[in-house]
Amino acid sequence: MWVFEETLQTGEKLTDVINKTNENVKYLPGIKLGKNVIADPDLDNAVKDANMLVFVTPHQFMEGICKRLVGKVRGDVEAISLIKGMEVKMEGPCMISNLISEQLGINCSVLMGANIANEIAVEKFSEATVGYRDNREIAEQWVKLFSTPYFMVTPVQDVEGVELCGTLKNVVAIAAGFVDGLEMGNNTKAAIMRIGLREMRAFSKLLFSSVRDSTFFESCGVADVITTCLGGRNRKVAEAFARNGGKRSFDDLEAEMLQGQKLQGVSTAREVYEVLSHRGWLELFPLFATVHEICVGRLPPSAIVEYSEKKPRLSLLEDPACYQ
Repeated sequence: MWVFEETLQTGEKLTDVINKTNENVKYLPGIKLGKNVIADPDLDNAVKDANMLVFVTPHQFMEGICKRLVGKVRGDVEAISLIKGMEVKMEGPCMISNLISEQLGINCSVLMGANIANEIAVEKFSEATVGYRDNREIAEQWVKLFSTPYFMVTPVQDVEGVELCGTLKNVVAIAAGFVDGLEMGNNTKAAIMRIGLREMRAFSKLLFSSVRDSTFFESCGVADVITTCLGGRNRKVAEAFARNGGKRSFDDLEAEMLQGQKLQGVSTAREVYEVLSHRGWLELFPLFATVHEICVGRLPPSAIVEYSEKKPRLSLLEDPACYQ
């Protein structure tokens, strides 16, 4: 397991402590890792001779990691990404699985689902979705590798749909956090979740016509929206942001509340906003647009339930012809 090396407050190196105690004391304290898990701070050494690679880092670091891996991985390696987020380039949005495939010349599947890490770590029952491209056998291999009696994995032939669900639900969770911080109640939160799921589906299908409606009923879709809006770090930090009336930045709150973990929802909201703005879709996605505008201080947190005054052309979102 490649681990970005950090020096702990004790002065010890994180990888040394993980290897000595079998525990990631900073990011998953109290949970014993398998004895076969060895933390390695050397990226080249960690991937050497591997025939299957699992990518799970904050999405903003992925381009740099891929550049470092060029020429270092086997040509026949299979990859899977658990990363929520996208890169926005001049030519449009690039999903992280595509970034991995293009930069390294390898096939990349995705794993997404209603998966809050510390609950899985203590072996509470949950499920997840593997999104694969063409090769069902590869998908079945990943299913076999990840499945346990308490972790049920289902394969779906829809990489973009599965990955966009995992990415976009963090934006909806930010909105849900605003609702919690303003103590607006469960009816409002349910409405935000439903509208958010609808915008997730519409945005995904406008970007990729191959995305399947059925994917949104898998663990990566509606279940992940629910769990992330009820728990999860994006909801938690957005709640604190709203309680403070938007006067403390997300960067401050992230540093204080997450002990080094990264928020994905705020950067994803910005990336989605860039795509919407570039393509002239802002009025089609009032929830997504409003989340970003609140995050950057252009609107107050209370605007999360006022966005409907923009009267979006919802008929367009419901018209299947617009996905062609």
